[in-house]
Amino acid sequence: QYSFQENGWGAYLAERLVRKCDVVNRGISGYNTRWAKLILPRLITESTGADSIVAVTIFFGANDSALKELNPQQHVPLEEYAANLKSMVQYLKSVDITADRIVLITPPPLHESAWEKACLAKGEKLNRCNATTGQYAQACVQVARECGTDVLDLWTLMQKNQDFSSYLSDGLHLSTKGSSFLAAQLWSRLDNKLSALPSLLPYWRDVDHTNPEASLL
Repeated sequence: QYSFQENGWGAYLAERLVRKCDVVNRGISGYNTRWAKLILPRLITESTGADSIVAVTIFFGANDSALKELNPQQHVPLEEYAANLKSMVQYLKSVDITADRIVLITPPPLHESAWEKACLAKGEKLNRCNATTGQYAQACVQVARECGTDVLDLWTLMQKNQDFSSYLSDGLHLSTKGSSFLAAQLWSRLDNKLSALPSLLPYWRDVDHTNPEASLL
C-alpha cells in the first residue's frame, strides 16, 4: 500500500514505465496471504486480459510471520503461507498469466530492536522476530522454485549489508533507502521484459502538427 508514496518502489516503477504500461498497485496494508488469496480473483479476473499484463508481483510474509501468541489476527502458519502463495500463483496461471511473468518477493528482514520500540509505543510487546521471518522467506523461495516463477529474496539480500536497519523505517516497513533497494533489485529482474516495450504514443516532436490524425490515429 505504501509503495506509491513519495520515493516508494511502486512509484519508481511507474516512473520508469511511464507511457509504456500502467503500474497498478493493489497492496493493502496489514493483509496476509490468507486474505489475499480470497480477494485475488476480484483484483485480476478472467476478463482482465492476460495479454495486457506484462508482470505481476506477489509480496507477502511480513504479516503472516507475526508470532501467533502475540498477533493472532495477522499470523498465518508457515505451511499455510506456502500453500496460499502457491494457490495465488496457480490462480494467475489459470487466467493465462504465465510463470515467467510472475515475481514472488520475500518479506524483508526484521530489525527487532527498532520494531520493539514501535510496538512498545503502542503498548504492545514485540510481536515478530527475524528468524521466524526468515523461515517464511525461505518458504517463499521454495514456492517460486516449485512453481517456476522468479523470486526476489529481500530477506537474504538486505542482510548482506550487516547494518540493514537503514532499509527499514521502523524495523518492519521499508524506508526510502529500502524502497530504492527493492526497486533496483526488482527492475533488474523486469528490465529485459519491460524496457523494450514501445511507447504508447509518439514523442511530441514526432507528431505532424499539420495533420495530427496521421500520427495519432
